Amino acid sequence: MHRLDEAWLTAAWEAPGSRVLVIEQGKVHWTDESGPALLLVAPADAPDGERYFLGVDADDTAYFAVAAEALPEGVDAQVGHLYTLGSVLGDRDAGLLVHAFGLENWHRTHTFCARCGQPTEPVAAGHVRKCTVCAAEHFPRTDPAVIMLVVDPLDRALLGRQASWPEKRFSTLAGFVEPGESLRQAVVREVAEEVGAQVTGVTYVDSQPWPFPSSLMLGFHATAADDRIDVDGAEIAEARWFSRDELRAAVAAGDVLLPGTISISRHLIELWFGEVIPESNKW
Repeated sequence: MHRLDEAWLTAAWEAPGSRVLVIEQGKVHWTDESGPALLLVAPADAPDGERYFLGVDADDTAYFAVAAEALPEGVDAQVGHLYTLGSVLGDRDAGLLVHAFGLENWHRTHTFCARCGQPTEPVAAGHVRKCTVCAAEHFPRTDPAVIMLVVDPLDRALLGRQASWPEKRFSTLAGFVEPGESLRQAVVREVAEEVGAQVTGVTYVDSQPWPFPSSLMLGFHATAADDRIDVDGAEIAEARWFSRDELRAAVAAGDVLLPGTISISRHLIELWFGEVIPESNKW
């Protein structure tokens, strides 16, 4: 396993063909010369900072990330963030950015041992933090969350607006999985708590890592027994049923702003909708 092989990691870092993504609190350099792409540099050109091994591709190119205090200056590139780049990058670069973003955030916020409170240091090529006193090992945290598009017996989709969101922003319902709970139980409970609807069927669709900061979104389509809803008024301020024609008209008129294409919520909506929804109105 490369993460634990210090000799291999040293050799890979010194190899001229290896590539490094420099990241600073979620920000990276990118270029758009022949389509959006991350700016990757040779190890010799990388600044000082914590180093994380990201993996090796089919051509045996090793990829690393360096968490820098600041992005290098004087670089002929643009500055971007996963929020803005995630939906336009190719698969390789999107994967590198998600991986680096999640590790950098975790390292930045877990510098002390949860067992004894003493400082920790990165080991295993950045995928473990080890306490400098009690030797406890801490691993990157992933919080499972369910996200679901609920439909009623008339095949209308239920979209909600969180109380903290501006007017017109609507998305699917979502919530974290609680200890001892199955994914299906989490879907049923969250829908009941947030909008008072009773779910009778749950179908898994897809998943998406969501490192904002450390969630794994598990996407579902769910069926409600009827169209009765009763929003909680706290987390969910408003919820509405939409037919496909109603949603198309609301989006076109600017009365509904949908989540961006980077999110699994948009994917769940468009799978039900049956086509890609124009992006002129999104958030």
